[in-house]
Amino acid sequence: MAEGDRRKIRIVCIEDDPDMIDLIRLIVTRRGYELVGWATGGVEGIEVIRREKPDLVLLDLMMPDIDGWEVYQQMKADPELRNIPVIVVTARAQHVDRILGLHIARVDDYLTKPFGPSELIASIERVMGRSTPAESGQEQA
Repeated sequence: MAEGDRRKIRIVCIEDDPDMIDLIRLIVTRRGYELVGWATGGVEGIEVIRREKPDLVLLDLMMPDIDGWEVYQQMKADPELRNIPVIVVTARAQHVDRILGLHIARVDDYLTKPFGPSELIASIERVMGRSTPAESGQEQA
C-alpha cells in the first residue's frame, strides 16, 4: 500500500491570499507532500479541515471572516480535529504574537511572512517529526 518508505503527508492550507496558497502548494508538492485542500477564509477552512482530516494545517491568522485564532479554537474543541498539528503562517511578526501562538495557544510552530521555501519545509519536518501520522502504527502490529 505504501508508496516508497512512507505515505504522503496530507496538508490543508487556510490562507486569504490565493497567490500565497499557490506558492505554498508549489513548495510542499515539490517536497513530496500533498496539498489536499485549501480555503481563503476561516469558515470555509474549518469545513475543509473537517472533510479532509489532514495530517497538518497551515493557518493564516488574518482572514476576512473569522480569524485564524478562531479556526484554531474550533479545531481544539473538536475531538476529531484537536490532535492535528497547526503551523501558523502569518504576517504578524511581533514578538508578542509569536509568544501568544507558541506558548499560550500552543500551536505547533509559528512562521512569519515573508518566509523562504526552506523555512516552510524545515517547519513542516520539525512538526511532523514530533507527531508522525499513522505511519508508526503500521509497523508496530
